[in-house]
Amino acid sequence: MAKRSSLFIRVVEGKHLPAKDITGSSDPYCIVKIDNEAIIRTATVWKTLSPFWGEEYEVHLPPTFHSVSFYVMDEDALSRDDVIGKVCVTRDLLTAHPKGYNGWLNLTEIDPDEEVQGEIHLQIEILGSDAARKLRCSVFEARDLARKDRNGASDPFVRVRYNSKTQESSVVKKSCYPRWNETFEFDLDKSATEKLCIEVWDWDLVSRNDFLGKVVFNIQGSQTVQQEEGWFRLRPDKSKPRVDEGNLGSLQLQVRLRDETVLPGSYYQPLVQLLCQEVKAGPKQDGKLRLITLIDETTTAECRQEVAINLVKLFLGQGLAKEFLDLLFKLELDKTGEPNTLFRSNSLASKSMESFLKVTGMQYLHSVLGPTVNRVFDEKKYIELDPSKVEIKEVGCSGLHRIQTESEVIQQSTQHLQSYLTDLLITIAKSVRTCPATIRATFRQLFKRVEEHFPENKHKNVKFVAVTSFLCLRFFSPAIMSPKLFHLREKHADSRTSRTLLLLAKAIQTVGNMDAAASRAKEGWMAPLQPTIQQSISQMKEFITKLIDIEEKEGPHTLLHLEGPLFIHRGKGKGPLLSSSFKKLHFSLTSEALSFAKTPSSKKSSFITLANIRAAEKVEEKSFGSSHVMQIIYADEPGQLEMAYLQCKCVNELNQWLSALRKVCVNNAMLGSYHPGVFKGDKWSCCHQKDKTGLGCDKTRHGVTLQEWNDPLDPDLEAQLIFRHLFGVKELMRLFQVLQDLEDAHHTAIFSSGTLADRDRNCLLELQT
Repeated sequence: MAKRSSLFIRVVEGKHLPAKDITGSSDPYCIVKIDNEAIIRTATVWKTLSPFWGEEYEVHLPPTFHSVSFYVMDEDALSRDDVIGKVCVTRDLLTAHPKGYNGWLNLTEIDPDEEVQGEIHLQIEILGSDAARKLRCSVFEARDLARKDRNGASDPFVRVRYNSKTQESSVVKKSCYPRWNETFEFDLDKSATEKLCIEVWDWDLVSRNDFLGKVVFNIQGSQTVQQEEGWFRLRPDKSKPRVDEGNLGSLQLQVRLRDETVLPGSYYQPLVQLLCQEVKAGPKQDGKLRLITLIDETTTAECRQEVAINLVKLFLGQGLAKEFLDLLFKLELDKTGEPNTLFRSNSLASKSMESFLKVTGMQYLHSVLGPTVNRVFDEKKYIELDPSKVEIKEVGCSGLHRIQTESEVIQQSTQHLQSYLTDLLITIAKSVRTCPATIRATFRQLFKRVEEHFPENKHKNVKFVAVTSFLCLRFFSPAIMSPKLFHLREKHADSRTSRTLLLLAKAIQTVGNMDAAASRAKEGWMAPLQPTIQQSISQMKEFITKLIDIEEKEGPHTLLHLEGPLFIHRGKGKGPLLSSSFKKLHFSLTSEALSFAKTPSSKKSSFITLANIRAAEKVEEKSFGSSHVMQIIYADEPGQLEMAYLQCKCVNELNQWLSALRKVCVNNAMLGSYHPGVFKGDKWSCCHQKDKTGLGCDKTRHGVTLQEWNDPLDPDLEAQLIFRHLFGVKELMRLFQVLQDLEDAHHTAIFSSGTLADRDRNCLLELQT
């Protein structure tokens, strides 16, 4: 039985931010931290005080986290980025809003005394007889302390206060993982009301010491325990009154917490088997009310996307994705009388097919759209077809300026858009062989179903439109309009590029609708593009005909595939550990190994077998003098642990690689601790230990991952999420019919085990009765 939490985060927008630049504006972006660890960085929105991001993330993490913080920053090209303000959302707040928190929160100033992090290892003891009792405080070590100095570390010491007496530890230089192993004793005063306070400080030679956090104990309560030992979270100092620095603006957020208890797979087998049996039986009518039909009828708009993705992943894992989607196609067709409305609503069939394309076709999407989208970003052309939005500007060289007319702007824009659209259609036409076999097989089945349902000659285009309604309208077009959300680009487009992408997306939508006349009637200013669109429609039909005509055997689907350029430094290599010692290579992560090559097209060499990986963690910034470095700890042939260091270009890429590595190694025997520094000379840079093979000074975080479309399949989790949905709508399902087929589906196998949680066992019982 596994427990985990999932955080859905949507950073919507900000407003009334203060100006940080001399231009009277700012270049804001957000850093999202979970318990002071940076997980996400949004794109920068340039030159605005009311930025819109609209970025969504889902983070999986252990249920022990405390808070998620949002830091709004102003990006500066030549100096350190300015901090505008922060918003902190605690776990308690999210627990109080089970449907999620959605609203505006005011930004607050950054108080250094509240920016604390890390834990300290302590032992508190009550010694001696009643006549002369002693209070002993043993301070062993601390981990993950805040970095307060320019060298990326701190010089921590401990200050222990009790009954108006203060004692201090030695200072550990340049470490955020100090080890003191010192003991402090005080005379225990039964009448004293003061609590035992252990504070951690960063020692500074010139300026005042920086506060790193504290732990407070109620000694009156500890006297009954006699001894208390463990790791304690450092807390901020909230004794100082907050100074109001004026309005720092506000941030609109949507944050939802979901805690899941996932049972062993055997408990979900009857449910999974029943779903698979229905899908294998196909869409035949036998008079019974099907479970898939009940799910289709009971999903609401707010949960349909989540249910769809869970079902798609469950059936992908069972090798029945095509059959599942075919069943939904048939259910949708049975409810559709007008071909013009087919698959246009956000039904379970539409959402499932949309999710299926994102899960299985992201790499294909990048190969098709990437070149054209990159060209649009690189060329930054001014393009506008709508006369009401055309901006008249001067053209020509010095001394020969003239005003460009509206017709000239539209003519020039048409030529540019025709070029982009033509290039994109050529790439699409050439992509038949690169389209994943499982997508081609599903489109072939969809084409066949629609052709059978609308056989009349007047509906000869409907079967093509059914395919393009998903491929163009729900896959290509959204990615063109929002390339960052589909990982086609790292940053949002500026206003000019956004307009070009929008016009190109409209053109692709028109091609997907295969009705140029209707588009011309709706938006007449698109008329200059009509000849190219008409030609593109013919090309698209030819492409679909070839796409569904390929009879290839569907191979096993590999969901996880991540690749890109990274800089590598082998931990066992010779020479100094400097940022300049990294070598740039192209890495590729598959379900078997992490491999590399000099270029994307070069032959890849196996680097690390995934089964040998023991941890994938971040490295302290001070270790190499550069940010965004991760380490992979793996076992070599003799079984010795080795380290490889990979440098990423930003925090998002760093967490993307860490997340992907942790997911594919979920069944490995992972380490519980590691060293976030490097072994230099004769000691670790993080904790100054001299034993290279000793236990690490920080805990590993292999339970923290980011949700991605290409995540590995997790059949137990997907089954749990489907079950949770079914139980949530059980009253509604009773209106349709009792789930007859569940009554004899291995009832004894599920409920005979005494290890099954009572709540979940009762839920499954109710669902079946």
